[in-house]
Amino acid sequence: MSKIKVVLIEDSIVALEILQRLINSSDTVEVVGTATDGATGLQVIARTQPDVICTDLQMPGMDGLEFTKAVMQQFPRPVLVISNAVQPNDIDNIYNLMQAGALDFFPKPNTGTPTDYERLRDTLVTKIRVLASKRVV
Repeated sequence: MSKIKVVLIEDSIVALEILQRLINSSDTVEVVGTATDGATGLQVIARTQPDVICTDLQMPGMDGLEFTKAVMQQFPRPVLVISNAVQPNDIDNIYNLMQAGALDFFPKPNTGTPTDYERLRDTLVTKIRVLASKRVV
């Protein structure tokens, strides 16, 4: 069985590295492309044709909300927003992202330490696997 292909858009090099390592440690999911901003992310998506797109919300230039809208117009795919700004109390951000087409959310660990990310690996991989089975139109 082929692995689920993921593109990861994250402006923090440290978070990008940690997330890429966690996702690639799975037997079922792999990162096929990364970008540190939304505009570059759209180019990576066009080139790699991923099954699922993971993006941060707060990024310079094209933020995650604008990026999600562009993805839905150009390359409709399941979008998972991985961000500090999608905690359970961030209702406005979550609502706006859902309106733009994002299907699920994954709050980054507050500390951002590799150990805290490790604890959440299985949840993250499970969310990606579930989203890969969703049809987006």
